[in-house]
Amino acid sequence: MLITIEGIDGTGKSTLIRFLNENLKDIAPVITREPGSTWIGEQVRRGIAEEIDPVAEALLFTADHAAHIRDVIRPALSAGRLVISDRYSDSRYAYQSVTLDSILPDALGWLEAVHHGWTILPDRTYLLTIPVDEAMSRLSNNRDGTEHFEKAEILSRVQKNYLAAAEKDPERFVIIDAMLEKEKIGNYVADSIRQFVKR
Repeated sequence: MLITIEGIDGTGKSTLIRFLNENLKDIAPVITREPGSTWIGEQVRRGIAEEIDPVAEALLFTADHAAHIRDVIRPALSAGRLVISDRYSDSRYAYQSVTLDSILPDALGWLEAVHHGWTILPDRTYLLTIPVDEAMSRLSNNRDGTEHFEKAEILSRVQKNYLAAAEKDPERFVIIDAMLEKEKIGNYVADSIRQFVKR
């Protein structure tokens, strides 16, 4: 079973992942992330830092996704493990469709076509949502520098893309108010995952 955690920067995904890693130890999930779980992921992070061409960046993200599926996700799922990924393909659709918008006439359609036939659809996605002003405040307080994605106008469009995806697939997405207390969010998601796995 594949569970993904999504949301714009500043929603608390990393905090939630740490909570789940600690509180779901009894069911031994494989905790992973995109980018970063493969050597290609490190190149993605370098590309982000250097603000490379948006098409090259999107293809690097996609290459990392393919390696992630081959090296981490498929083996874990084949072994009957629960996989929880901090970001996955929905991040690509939400973020890269914004950065590619001025380059391609149908950026989202192009991204979906590139992934068609080989990516694995998550069984459930928890989408953390937050007012963009609050996300920006959290980012400025918690980091020394920001990535080129971390601008209010970009994050606003990205969050709209996420919500549009959730509206298209309400059976898969669970929308979480990231303004709630961290422990309350963690307990809710952990309990929800346990119930979903049992079903």
